[in-house]
Amino acid sequence: MDIPYLKLAAVHDAMKDELIRKFEEVLEKEWFIQGTECGEFEREFARFCGTEYCVGVGNGLDAIRVILQAYGIGEGDEVIVPANTFIATVLAVSYVGAVPVPVDADWDTCNIDINKIESKITARTKAVIAVHLYGRAADMDAVNALALKYRLKVIEDAAQAHGAVWRGRRTGNLGDAAAFSFYPGKNLGALGDGGAVTTNDKELADRIRAICNYGSHRKYDHQLKGCNSRLDEIQAAFLRLKLRYLDEWNRRRKQIAGLYNEQIRNPKLKLPLVKKEETDSHVFHIYPVFCAEREKLIQYLDEKGIHTNIHYPIPIPEQGAYRDEKWDIRDYPVTEKICTEEVSIPLYPGMTDEEVRYVTDCLNGF
Repeated sequence: MDIPYLKLAAVHDAMKDELIRKFEEVLEKEWFIQGTECGEFEREFARFCGTEYCVGVGNGLDAIRVILQAYGIGEGDEVIVPANTFIATVLAVSYVGAVPVPVDADWDTCNIDINKIESKITARTKAVIAVHLYGRAADMDAVNALALKYRLKVIEDAAQAHGAVWRGRRTGNLGDAAAFSFYPGKNLGALGDGGAVTTNDKELADRIRAICNYGSHRKYDHQLKGCNSRLDEIQAAFLRLKLRYLDEWNRRRKQIAGLYNEQIRNPKLKLPLVKKEETDSHVFHIYPVFCAEREKLIQYLDEKGIHTNIHYPIPIPEQGAYRDEKWDIRDYPVTEKICTEEVSIPLYPGMTDEEVRYVTDCLNGF
């Protein structure tokens, strides 16, 4: 049996005719930027997240960056970030001239360790970026409590957590603003690049919309030093279609994860720990297993026809782009352990129970 890590055709084939019709509609309108499709998607995605506003942008990295810029965060400011995350979270902070301050991860959740944030807060700290890694919502009650205490902005990096829920509210509506990516492999993915910002702050939404349109609220009148970062009509149209299926796809992801949790019984492997009260908080963008013999495991699975991935092999503190920060990986032992042991196994809505059973049997045989 050959099982890919991700098979986009598993969801695209079922809606291929819809996607083609929608493409033809946009093509006939001959309006490809800032048209009705983008406007409708923004309203629909805001409603999905439970927020008042959504602004489509070019990608997930831009989404974080423009939130920081719109808040006036820049030179001399510090922003708390998880040490265990994709580099885009940290790059966004650097792009506005602020200083990223990494905090180690929690071994059970792989999200930022809530108990280690406060010691990193200084008089220069302006915001905390909470990443909902692998599709699991971070502990937003604790993050928001710290933010209230120290008057910090809370920014969600929800790039991997479309539809995840924390205490009855969806990601995107758990802080001051949230950044989403619609990279094709995401739970809600475009057929190209795309992103969005959600918020309940009208002033922030308006400012972000202007920043992403060359700093302009109206044509040729540029009041801000902006950029060009807009969600185009074709991608917005595709995302509108796919948003209708997102809850269904997330339910299947949870079912597959549940089967993995029940059936994988190998003492060499650590599985994601999901507490009963967190059932809805995780949408399993990624299903990670952790193994001290990672390379052997990957080779073994590859021989069995099971394709895997690693998220992420090089910790942020050891990335060459940040060598000047002189971060010491020994200060981030959990992050280092995660990056050394993590293996992402296949999980996508189109997987069959038979394929899940095969992956499980192979893992148990390692």
